[in-house]
Amino acid sequence: MPVLNSIASFAPDMAAWRRHIHAHPELGLDCHETGAFVAARLREFGVDEVHEGIAQTGVVAIIRGSGAGPVTGLRADMDALPMTEETGAEWASTRPGKMHACGHDGHTAMLLGTARYLAETRNFSGTVVLIFQPAEETIGGGRIMVEEGVMDRFGIEEVYALHNDPGRPAGSFATRTGPIMAAVDDFEVILRGRGGHAARPQTSIDPVPAALGLGQALQTIVSRNADPMERIVVSLTCVQAGSATNVIPETARLAGTIRTFDARLRDLAERRFREIVEGQAASYGVAAEIDYDRSYPATVNHAAQTAFAVDVARDIAGDAVDDDAPAVMGAEDFSYMLEARPGAYVKLGQGAGPSVHHPLYDFNDEVAPVGASFFARLIERRHGPRT
Repeated sequence: MPVLNSIASFAPDMAAWRRHIHAHPELGLDCHETGAFVAARLREFGVDEVHEGIAQTGVVAIIRGSGAGPVTGLRADMDALPMTEETGAEWASTRPGKMHACGHDGHTAMLLGTARYLAETRNFSGTVVLIFQPAEETIGGGRIMVEEGVMDRFGIEEVYALHNDPGRPAGSFATRTGPIMAAVDDFEVILRGRGGHAARPQTSIDPVPAALGLGQALQTIVSRNADPMERIVVSLTCVQAGSATNVIPETARLAGTIRTFDARLRDLAERRFREIVEGQAASYGVAAEIDYDRSYPATVNHAAQTAFAVDVARDIAGDAVDDDAPAVMGAEDFSYMLEARPGAYVKLGQGAGPSVHHPLYDFNDEVAPVGASFFARLIERRHGPRT
């Protein structure tokens, strides 16, 4: 089954919604205008309920079919990135320093298209819960929505999400059972010594050699502590110290990120990180202040729901479905929803072009009807025909 005809018929509307959102990007939880735009469209479509203000600016819509049946959640993220756009598109960002560089504008448009189709046809039993979420790129709006009880409040039994995938053939699908996106932990270390004149190092406690030694030692977490058959990344991405050639600085700052898929390995990495920092600081005679932030957990797809999503994707895209796509070290706060309920995270091919988080990226409007058809078909198959 290709793109559903009725969804194809309003593809221009989906492109218009997407481009409006693209031109007016908002960050984090501050998605007030985007949330209001989404809520207005949902009311136009005639959904049964619209709930606003979840996780500050998130929106949840309810569409009921005919008769009792399952309750399925479908999620789209709405927030943009703090970047300057360079696409030159007619619908480019009108807000300097803010840009939809990850395709959340497209995700929102696809879920709006799904809402319009389901509200018009209602060829299913049970209930569909449409989740429009802020702050995926920052503090985890998905976590906040779960903590605010969205799963229990609306009785969600399973939950699904789509994310665009540049470089994968347009309109194709990819997913996998088990971990598909990594857990992310961020760290910052301040090494505090005693500053002084560079010509008299014996009167100072220099944090710079400590920082250099620590940067090297942290890589032993990967090379000497983790099983070489397991996947882990320790990236030191920021080293800052000093401002003059003849001054030994008082402090040095290091920051970076650690990515894992396995909870046990994640615990090991944090334990060894703290031990190495404290040990290295002691050996150089400096004090260490550690800020270690456990952020998004790994995004782990459930086996039965992933197999079902793959089957639905093949309804839409035929053989252009990869059911064993490689996991990637990027992170995704849909992980919190998958911890709360079984479900699956699926990638939708965007076609050739710049990657997400690039200033030249722009969502491919031609794939929006494909994504909306996937969501719609997933509901019709999981919920069965109306009775």
